[in-house]
Amino acid sequence: MENNPTYLFVVAAALVDQNRNILVQQRPQGKPMAGLWEFPGGKVEDGESPEQALVRELQEELGVVIETGTLVPAAFASEPLDGKHLLLLLYTCHEWTGEVQNLEAHDMKWLPVSALEELEMPPADIPLVAQLRAIL
Repeated sequence: MENNPTYLFVVAAALVDQNRNILVQQRPQGKPMAGLWEFPGGKVEDGESPEQALVRELQEELGVVIETGTLVPAAFASEPLDGKHLLLLLYTCHEWTGEVQNLEAHDMKWLPVSALEELEMPPADIPLVAQLRAIL
């Protein structure tokens, strides 16, 4: 058991479109876990709330504007990662302004929640799929 683990706080969004499909993106080459599929999001910076971080990350990665009030906490994962301890907070979001664009990922696609189970995903994202399936 770690005495004083260093925590890595990460936020992600399951953007849900009008057809109940969820956006996933493929990690680019040159990054850890390149080629794996994940929910868009990123690290929470010092001084940010999880919701503020997610709004910022989605603007940077997808070019969309999201109001913090439209983010609904959905699930979380807790897992060791590279000598740290990852806490991944997943939110659902059904409303945003602007057209979703692929600004940083290798690829992205909209899929029904059932199809997410077939994707190769980072270990922390895998249990989130089952949790999403239960609530959507």
